[in-house]
Amino acid sequence: MISRRQFLQATAAAGLLVGAAGAGPLGRLAAQQRLSQTDLLRFEKPGTATILYVTDIHAQLVPLHFREPSINLGVGPANGRPPHLTDEAFRKHFGVAAGSADAFALTSDDFAALAKTYGRMGGMDRLATLIGAIRAERGADKVLLLDGGDTWQGSWTSLKTNAQDMVDIQTALGVDAMTSHWEFTFGEARVKEIADKAPFAFLAQNVRDKEFGDEVFKPRAEFEKGGVKIAVIGQAFPRTPISNPAWMIEKWEFGLREDEVQKQVDEARAGGAAVVVLLSHNGYDVDHKMAGRVKGLDVILAAHTHDAIPTTQRVGETLIVAAGSHGKFLARLDLDVAGGKVTGHRFRLIPVFSDAIAPDPTMKALVEKIRAPYAKDLARELARTESLLYRRGNFNGTFDDLICQAMLKERDAEISLSPGFRWGGTLIPGDAITFEALANATAMTYPACYRQEMTGAQLKAILEDVADNIFHPDPYFQGGGDMVRVGGVGYTIDVGKPVNQRISGLTELKTGKPLDADRMYVVAGWASVNRATEGPPIWEVVEKHLAAVKTVKLEPNTSVKVVGA
Repeated sequence: MISRRQFLQATAAAGLLVGAAGAGPLGRLAAQQRLSQTDLLRFEKPGTATILYVTDIHAQLVPLHFREPSINLGVGPANGRPPHLTDEAFRKHFGVAAGSADAFALTSDDFAALAKTYGRMGGMDRLATLIGAIRAERGADKVLLLDGGDTWQGSWTSLKTNAQDMVDIQTALGVDAMTSHWEFTFGEARVKEIADKAPFAFLAQNVRDKEFGDEVFKPRAEFEKGGVKIAVIGQAFPRTPISNPAWMIEKWEFGLREDEVQKQVDEARAGGAAVVVLLSHNGYDVDHKMAGRVKGLDVILAAHTHDAIPTTQRVGETLIVAAGSHGKFLARLDLDVAGGKVTGHRFRLIPVFSDAIAPDPTMKALVEKIRAPYAKDLARELARTESLLYRRGNFNGTFDDLICQAMLKERDAEISLSPGFRWGGTLIPGDAITFEALANATAMTYPACYRQEMTGAQLKAILEDVADNIFHPDPYFQGGGDMVRVGGVGYTIDVGKPVNQRISGLTELKTGKPLDADRMYVVAGWASVNRATEGPPIWEVVEKHLAAVKTVKLEPNTSVKVVGA
C-alpha cells in the first residue's frame, strides 16, 4: 500500500486516459512503452466524495485478455449512440487514436496485435493496488466502493467454492455495497447466507417474496462520505427468472419496479441524502430510459451489458457510468456537493493494465491461496489455438463457434445452440487452451449439455424469441443479452422488423437446404433453464473435442447475415 505522500508525488506529472477533448497523453505514453501506474492514477481534481465502481468481474481473479465487441447494435432511439458504437465509430466519437492503449482497452481493433504490445488487463491484486492508492490519496472517509454484480460467477474457483472465493475478494477490497444477477444461480439458500453475513450491503429493492410480497433484501443503504450523505439503491437484474433457471429462486419474484425505484429515491431525499445513486444491473439501455423517467437520481451505475464508456453520459440531471467487465476497468467518479445537492463532477475510466501496476501483496497472497487447490487442474493444456478466440458481440464469437462445433461432433447432432453469454476471456493466436480458459467460458451451476429433437419451426421460434429479447425497440422489454449462437445452421436477421418477423432463410449448412418447418432435427445445447436437464457438463464435451483436434483453427463464420441495422 502506498502512502498519501507517495501517491501525490507519483501523480504530479502524469497524464489522463480519455477526456472529453480526446485521447490524452496516456495512449501516447503507452505507445512509447512508458505506460505506468502513475499515469493510470492521475486525476484532474478531487471532489467532495469519490465513488469507485467495478462491475461484471465474473470471478476473474487474475489478469486476462478480453476483447470488446465489434458488433453492438442499438435499435430505436439507442441506434448510433453509446454504447452502440464500435471500433472506428467508437474511436471517432471519443477521440481515441488507432493503435493506442485506449483503442486496445476499449475496442476490438487489431486486438491480437495490440495484445502483444499492451499485455493483459485486470487481476484482483492490481485492482486492489489502484483502490488502495485512491483511498490513500483521498482518505477512506471520502471514498465509496460499489460493485454492480455478476461478481461471484464465471470461473472454476467460484464454482468449486460456491462463490466463497469472490466474497473473500470483495471483503478484502473493502466493497461497501453490491447488487446482483448471476449471483442468484447459486440458489436462494446460498445467496441469502452470504447476504446476511457479508460485511458489505447486498442491495436489491426489486426482489420480493412471492407469497407475501415482502422485500427479500435490503433495498438501499446510506453512507456518509466527505461529510455528505450518499444513498445507494440496489436494482438486481429484473429478468433473472427468465434468463436463468426460475427453479433456483422459486420463492422470489423480480421485475423492473420503476415506481418502487422512485419511492426509494423520494425516501432517501426526505432522509437528507445529498447524493442518490442507483446501483443497477438493468442493462445500459434500460438504465438510459429509466434515467429519463425516475426523478431525483444523481447517478446510475450501469451493469449487465458489459459496456465500457470512457465518459459519463447524461440524461437530464442523471449521470450514467458504464465500467466494462472482467476487472478491466475501475471507474472513478468524484462529485462536488454543496447545499445538499451535486454541483459538479469529474470522471475517469481507469484501465487496469496489469503490466503497469504493482500487485498488492496482501491481495496477491489471497488470490494465490484461493487458486492453490485447483492450480494443477487450471493449468492443464487441452489444445492450442491458431485463431483469436473471443465471445463478446451480438452474434457468434469464435469461442462460441468452438463450443458449437464440439457439441455437433461429440453429441452427434445436426444443429447446436450455445447461449449468448458475454462472460469468458479471450485467447490470442498461439495461446494454449488451458482448462482454466475453457472454464472461464463455461463454469456455471447448470452446465448440462442436452441432446434432443426439435422441428425447424421450433428452432425458428427460439431464434425469434431471443431476437425480440435483444432488439425490441422498447428497452424495458429487452433482456440485454446477445443472440443465441448456432452451429450447423445459418439464417438472416433483420433487426428492424417486429417480433416473429426478424428471422428468415434458415438453412442447414451441411446440405445447403432450407430448414423444414415440420422435420425433426437432432439439436445439442447447454445451459437450459429447465429443471433436471440431462447430459454431461459442457466443459467435458469441449475438452473431449479439443483432445481430438489438438489445434484449433477456425474459418470465418458467415452463417448469420444481419440486415436492417
